Amino acid sequence: MKKVGIIMHGVTGRMGMNQHLIRSVLAIRAQGGLALSDGTVLMPDPIIVGRNEAKIAALAAKHDVERYTTDLDAALADPYNEIFFDAASTQLRPGLLRKAIDAGKHVYCEKPVSEGLEEAVEIARYAKEKGVKNGIVHDKLDLPGLVKLKRLRDSGFFGEILSVKGEFGYWVFEGDWMPAQRPSWNYRVEDGGGMVSDMLCHWRYVLDNVIAPVKSVSCTTATHIPQRVDENGKTYKCTADDAAYATFMLEGDIVAHINSSWCTRVRRDDLVTFQVDGTLGSAVAGLHSCYSQHRVNTPKPVWNPDEPNTLDFYENWEEVPDNAVLDNGFKVQWEQFLRHVFDGGEWSYDLAEGAKGVQLAEAGYQSAKERRWIDLPALDI
Repeated sequence: MKKVGIIMHGVTGRMGMNQHLIRSVLAIRAQGGLALSDGTVLMPDPIIVGRNEAKIAALAAKHDVERYTTDLDAALADPYNEIFFDAASTQLRPGLLRKAIDAGKHVYCEKPVSEGLEEAVEIARYAKEKGVKNGIVHDKLDLPGLVKLKRLRDSGFFGEILSVKGEFGYWVFEGDWMPAQRPSWNYRVEDGGGMVSDMLCHWRYVLDNVIAPVKSVSCTTATHIPQRVDENGKTYKCTADDAAYATFMLEGDIVAHINSSWCTRVRRDDLVTFQVDGTLGSAVAGLHSCYSQHRVNTPKPVWNPDEPNTLDFYENWEEVPDNAVLDNGFKVQWEQFLRHVFDGGEWSYDLAEGAKGVQLAEAGYQSAKERRWIDLPALDI
């Protein structure tokens, strides 16, 4: 048994607490650790770090975490803690990563890695120069729906892939008559908010890895809701984009279009869906399920505005089976990263990949501002 100290910064928020602390690190602990190739069992020993001592103490007590502190410098100075993880503010992330790297820690963080491409490239280069293992969360790749979608692609099911259509988002209440289900900073650009900066980082690694590499982008943004009400009941002006409508050209002349919006009401299979159309078949994936339709199962509709349609367009789709145990995507990636650090396991999703996501977000904003296509050159990291 080898215990490994993991500094967990920013895990009092919803995503950090639920997905990273509870359902990943503590879940690995609860299953008895992570077996390495030499027979060693790696046992995570988290230390929760935050500014509000009462809040982190309550979180630690609730989930049987023995260690917590408000002193990040002390946690970084302790050689027992070998990994630093950050899920807090994007604005502070590059500085925190640099401090952790200087302390000799391996670093893992939520996306985006920074607010700007130059800074993202700098921190990726710094981690490489210092020789620390590093990674960025790419959670959607291990969603069961996207695992199945990639399986279809790898099997040649689609034939020649023609296009991708993505729909993401839901209605986030304004906070007046119904409390908002997302924090107010998401809608203030001065606090790091914005749909493009948040979601185009995701769409970069999803498209790159599940379909084909992204080559260029054309994007339109909007701030559909001009003002909202914050957690304290105070009305504030929305300065960040709350929707993004982006078209991507992928390698192989594949066209992808993804709508991302906090101002849309859901009438589809899931909160996010991706439809891939190819010459031999199509598939639609959500968070967990994936449905496919081969060309031999494709119905033959005829346009007739004079009579109601009689075809059930859902009945000719078949569900793609799991065919494997598909664990929580965040936990899967924590296990991958831990194996990378302590067992030499393969790992492709380093801070350089995180910089690609920031590159696409920056290009998306540039496209929206200049109303034109923006190419994505290769990054030198």
